[in-house]
Amino acid sequence: MKKKLSKRQLDVMKVLWDHSSPMVASDIVNGSPALNINTVQSCLKVLLKENLIEVADIVYSGTVLSRSYRPLISRDEYFNTEYKDIIGTSSTSSLIAAFIKEEQNASELERLEQIIQKRKKEIEEIR
Repeated sequence: MKKKLSKRQLDVMKVLWDHSSPMVASDIVNGSPALNINTVQSCLKVLLKENLIEVADIVYSGTVLSRSYRPLISRDEYFNTEYKDIIGTSSTSSLIAAFIKEEQNASELERLEQIIQKRKKEIEEIR
């Protein structure tokens, strides 16, 4: 990813990430109360230029033909890039420990534990 997303660009991406199918600009506006159509269209233009989204299709939105968009980068890929920028050369374990300390959902902690065990197993198999 070339540059950090603005708050509004991130709002648009969140709406796209939360939907499994491509969306037109008016649907994106309906997906977030913080957005208006002019903001969404401006953000879509930048996100297209940065190759973070693509035009999925041309579809009818009411009686008008409109572009529908889908993300080219996943939420996890974006987060991975952002957290590496934030922690820099700091320990990843410090960041994860902070997340764990704040987590209130036991099933989420169990899921994290399973992910760690799976990754340990993968590393052992490589050796």
